[in-house]
Amino acid sequence: MIDRGDFSLVARRSNDLPGNPVILLSNSLGASQVMWAPQLALLEQRYSVIIYDTRGHGASDAPEGPYSFADLVDDAAAVLDHYGVEQADFMGLSLGGMTGLGLALEYPERVGKLVCCDARADAPAGFVTGWDDRIAAIDAGGVEAILNGTMERWFTETFRTHAPDMLARMHAMFLETSATGYKGCAAALKQLDYLKDLGKLRLPVLYVVGTEDAGAPPDVMRAMCEATPGAKFAEVPDAAHIANVDNPAGFNAAISDFLNLDS
Repeated sequence: MIDRGDFSLVARRSNDLPGNPVILLSNSLGASQVMWAPQLALLEQRYSVIIYDTRGHGASDAPEGPYSFADLVDDAAAVLDHYGVEQADFMGLSLGGMTGLGLALEYPERVGKLVCCDARADAPAGFVTGWDDRIAAIDAGGVEAILNGTMERWFTETFRTHAPDMLARMHAMFLETSATGYKGCAAALKQLDYLKDLGKLRLPVLYVVGTEDAGAPPDVMRAMCEATPGAKFAEVPDAAHIANVDNPAGFNAAISDFLNLDS
């Protein structure tokens, strides 16, 4: 448990390789540490891996919102502090990827390499309206009210049809998210404003996106890549928003060269 004043975050080392680099993994909105299961075996070959549940998610506490990206970024830095890690590589997806952008911008000395997956860097009007609609649905019927729509955005029809066990695991993970935590993070997303600052990044960045992602479409992430000096871009075929679960083999191949992994 990591004390954040009025609440606590839950984090863990999935392994410990003294002398090896550290990577910090950050989850999507509505997810938890569980979502990174398909990548752990690969990452653990080279890294000491630290995973945490974003505030309001998984086993972490859900303080009253709204939250800001400044809050989420400071949470990520606090996880590194807790483990005595001065600098780590960082991989985050969706909300987690945006948190990684903020961490690299606010605390550039803390991030070695950044893998930003299925994320945006701005909040256009239609994006904000979508979060308003989901917040209203949760107020009326809890997080269960947006479960089916979320799964349709997260995963391709092929995955939803042919991976029932993993889909059930993702259902359970999503339903563990507190309404307070979901709405708190959604408020942060409505204020997302990193696009104008991407040119300031001076670290190796890889942008990864599922080819079928409608929430953070490939064209949007390609534009983010073009705005980031020296950044790289990779698409994961046959994958929607949670690309690392939808197509684990494709996702692992996309990150392997950048992170010097043996896929």
